[in-house]
Amino acid sequence: MSQIKNIITPLTDEVVKNLHAGDAVTITGSIYTARDLAHQRLVAVLQNNETLPFDLRGAVIYYVGPSPAKPGRPIGSCGPTTSYRMDAYTPALLAAGLKGMIGKGNRSPAVIDALKKYCGVYFAAVGGAAALLAQRVRSARVIAYEELGPEALQELVVENLPVIVVNDCYGADLYQEGVRRYKKEG
Repeated sequence: MSQIKNIITPLTDEVVKNLHAGDAVTITGSIYTARDLAHQRLVAVLQNNETLPFDLRGAVIYYVGPSPAKPGRPIGSCGPTTSYRMDAYTPALLAAGLKGMIGKGNRSPAVIDALKKYCGVYFAAVGGAAALLAQRVRSARVIAYEELGPEALQELVVENLPVIVVNDCYGADLYQEGVRRYKKEG
């Protein structure tokens, strides 16, 4: 088992180039929540040459629609949602400076190509561990699209959020590697 890599946002090309499919990582710093509708709006803002609600350069977006916070907590359960639903929007966001995404499931060939072209990384968070992931969130605030409710764009400050690198900037894919290993051993 490799050592856990601790990274701090915003991400740089140097940090991303040091991450490889299969690496266990913890993320500390600001990350942003966004799902389908928020992605659609962010890309529309880019296409209209308008100002985004946050600086995409070096940013990490977490594909999540958190549940309401319990008293005394910054956020409710916050497990990852299926990533491929954001695939149509992801290459444009990577081109604008996005460096990382957190979700679950496979990404399209177009997203994997964009990760290579723009030096980005895709992380998986463990589905089913939403309450445990919420314990890593130190603060949460809505920064745009409040009318979307739990799918509003939020800035989360996280400390040691555990993730795994699935797709790195070199084109490696942890899911495909797992299938290859299974076929060899089976």
